[in-house]
Amino acid sequence: MMASPLQASPAAQAARILIVDDDHAVQVSLALLLKQAGFVTRCADDAAGALALLAGEAVELVLQDMNFSLQTSGAEGLALLADIKRRHPGLPVLLMTAWGSIALAVKGVQAGAANFFTKPWDNAQLVALVNATLQLAAPAAPARLTRAALDAQFDFAAIVGEHPALLRVLATIGQVAATRAPVLILGESGTGKELVADAIHRNSPRAAQPCIKINMGAITPSLFESEMFGHVRGAFTDARADRKGHVACAERGTLFLDEIGELNRADQVKLLRVLQDQRYQPVGASRSEQADIRVVSATNCELAELVASGEFREDLFYRLNLITIRLPPLRERRADIALLAAHIVAAVAAGYGLPAASITPQALAWLSAQPWPGNIRQLKQTLERTLLLKGASQLTEADFLAADHADASAAAGSRLGVDGMTLDQVERHMIEAAMAQHLGNISRVAKSLGLSRTALYRRLERHAIKPADSGPGA
Repeated sequence: MMASPLQASPAAQAARILIVDDDHAVQVSLALLLKQAGFVTRCADDAAGALALLAGEAVELVLQDMNFSLQTSGAEGLALLADIKRRHPGLPVLLMTAWGSIALAVKGVQAGAANFFTKPWDNAQLVALVNATLQLAAPAAPARLTRAALDAQFDFAAIVGEHPALLRVLATIGQVAATRAPVLILGESGTGKELVADAIHRNSPRAAQPCIKINMGAITPSLFESEMFGHVRGAFTDARADRKGHVACAERGTLFLDEIGELNRADQVKLLRVLQDQRYQPVGASRSEQADIRVVSATNCELAELVASGEFREDLFYRLNLITIRLPPLRERRADIALLAAHIVAAVAAGYGLPAASITPQALAWLSAQPWPGNIRQLKQTLERTLLLKGASQLTEADFLAADHADASAAAGSRLGVDGMTLDQVERHMIEAAMAQHLGNISRVAKSLGLSRTALYRRLERHAIKPADSGPGA
């Protein structure tokens, strides 16, 4: 039997939660809410009291304020978080902060906190967050994760690597896939967010149903409702037949909202209604429809910072990020570069009908030392270009350097010679050059061309230019 939104989940029954806040009213309010939900609570007024209690008593979760005195820099909260993570590495911490200090909470999450919530809080959302955090923190997993053990339980096809940071991501995917909890995937461009969304769907009870993928930055505001919710015949000019929207197409499956940070505020409200009520209304229809969907979203923005700046609705943010998965950039998992390179080279050779190729140890060392700001997408582009230019069965460091030089020369030459081109051809030429220069990073391409992301997506669609895939890995 499922727990109600204001009850502890069966796995979290009687979990002990430490509340750390110097405001007695906050302590009482949280303790009462959590007690009613079936948890056991302890309270501490400051960092010293919290650390003393943790040293003498077993606790499964900490709810921690960011400030314990008149100062509001958050330094005390970050220091306590660091002490907790050092002394109790496996203990999850949820940070609580005022709405105007969300950017500070983001620093805490980056420093190891499981998540954060704002004051005042929504009771049902907070209990759901506590339940989800406890479930993620309490798996009966082996002391040391291995890729072989994870692969024996779950299907992680196309995700290549065995770095500990990646294994933690895979373990989280395995835990949350079986639920219908909304998941927010954060990571730099090219880290493989779409592959993670695929893995969540593939390992879920909804795997037999469709996973509908939508690039939110590519939907123009005037078409948002029609694209997402569909329309009936005659709803507007050119609506010559009924059309199912993305939500209806994802019925009983998964809706993947990529580039969710690009959604404008007016459309954020429309999406929020669907997530809150699980109902939607096609444009021109007289009645609403039920939506049975699991929502997974992704962005390379720090969504909480957009909330702090007023660009993204706080209520929608909390609807989307019950579970947050942060993907490590490639520079933080360099040990996986050799595995990724071998996988990519084999796939490229097979795709182009070339003989199998290998990479020399010296070349692998060179690849592992590069900064890879474009992450796996950039690595894939480098390997593919070098293999096609070299056409040999073994790639050396010299081959990669020569291909880099040839690419730089070609890029320099491409800036010249637009004589005889139409305006449309020049625009396409400039976009393709910018896409190559910035390794498909849409934000950087848009900025370099002086366009908004939405305007760039419209031009990509018009010129039939497909944004680069993120490639294998996570």
